[in-house]
Amino acid sequence: MSNAAEVLKPRTHADSMNIGLSDADRKEISAGLSEILVGTYRLLIKTHIYHWNVVGPLFHSIHVLTEEQYNALFEATDIIAERIRALGHHAPILAGKGLDTSIELKASGRSALEMVRDLVEDHEEAVRKMRDVGTMADEKGDLVTADMLTARLTFHEKALWMLRALITD
Repeated sequence: MSNAAEVLKPRTHADSMNIGLSDADRKEISAGLSEILVGTYRLLIKTHIYHWNVVGPLFHSIHVLTEEQYNALFEATDIIAERIRALGHHAPILAGKGLDTSIELKASGRSALEMVRDLVEDHEEAVRKMRDVGTMADEKGDLVTADMLTARLTFHEKALWMLRALITD
């Protein structure tokens, strides 16, 4: 039975990688990307739940915008996870850890304005984290991760602009 357990044990070939990044750097960058991936899933779920539950005069605008955003966030999860794998590490298992499973309970009592403000806070948090990890990756010579996070930052900063525009007087 122990042989079966060894076969099922996940393996990486991180020790044999020679891509110009040290094992320690790849591990540190992957850890940062894992945090970003968890945050992206959290924002994806929240955006989707708000999409379903928004009401009021801004319903259509927010409903359409959040649909565009949660679709983009879903695509981003794959891109981020695949970069973690390319660095020789496993994407995190997201079962419960780091995800706020009470988001749907909070959505039921929130106004459209409160939902948008909440999404603004989460996008700002994502931007700060991505900027930190992107800068670190760039300093370590991981141009691919830095480039990927630049594209992700572009998305989040545009999302912030659009969300803020909805709630500005």
